[in-house]
Amino acid sequence: MVCSLEPKHQPPGFTLIELLVAMAISSIVLSAIVATFVVQRKSYVAQEQMSEMTQTARAAMDMIGREVRMAGYDPTRAGIVGIAYNASKLQIKADLRGGGTNDLPDGDTNDPNENITYKYYDTTHQIKRKTGRGYFQPFAENIQAFTFAYLNSDGHITTTTADIRQIRITITARTSMPDPKYPGNNGYRTYTLVSLITPNNLAF
Repeated sequence: MVCSLEPKHQPPGFTLIELLVAMAISSIVLSAIVATFVVQRKSYVAQEQMSEMTQTARAAMDMIGREVRMAGYDPTRAGIVGIAYNASKLQIKADLRGGGTNDLPDGDTNDPNENITYKYYDTTHQIKRKTGRGYFQPFAENIQAFTFAYLNSDGHITTTTADIRQIRITITARTSMPDPKYPGNNGYRTYTLVSLITPNNLAF
């Protein structure tokens, strides 16, 4: 019988120092991954907010512009005043339809979407819209400014209703949340649109 005095080989493993080094490296890599993800996430959120802000301003301007262009439509020659001067709100009137079965213009602005008013509420940062005798309803959110100027046929600002021929509308939208890294405007980024609109039915 032969006895071997050679020591038995233990399976290879990691020493405590090796484990600590591996954990430290893993922590560094994980921290870098998390930091990169956070930066990319913030960038994505900022881009998403700016895109939403831009779309809000453009959609609001598009709809207001289309309705302003119809101001003064008066096929029955009833003497409808398409746009009356008002410094605090924009009111648009047009005889687009009637209340009868044929739904033809009827000489008044009492039917739906014939008497439209837009007004800015700075406390809620909204443009609100109402039709007829209804109540103002939210139309555009996250609006920092909504202004309009009435112009005469020479392109000069006027306060006389009979002289109104064009309207210059300015809409400034802002992001829904502030960006701590954006230095101005309390962190809110803004996007401004200006449009000069000529209603087709206001005589020159």
